[in-house]
Amino acid sequence: MITIKDVEHISWLASIRVSEEEREELVAQFNTILDYFQQLDEVDTEGVEPTYRVVDLANVFREDVPRDSLTQDEALRNAPRREEGYFRSPRIV
Repeated sequence: MITIKDVEHISWLASIRVSEEEREELVAQFNTILDYFQQLDEVDTEGVEPTYRVVDLANVFREDVPRDSLTQDEALRNAPRREEGYFRSPRIV
């Protein structure tokens, strides 16, 4: 069961301010959610094969085949800074 103290801790972890009224509302909402999970725990799943995906899709991306792309000059054309054929970025360290 979720308490006001739990909600305060969660709000601290999330770095959000929660009013007293909101805390009480969140306690009720969290406990309702946990009740739903309790109902799921009570479902008899004996003999049911576990699934990891609802839709049985494999790789739906295009084939990974070489094709024409930009030349090096075209890729660097709008670069604000470049050096010896490469993008130049500011030092980050």
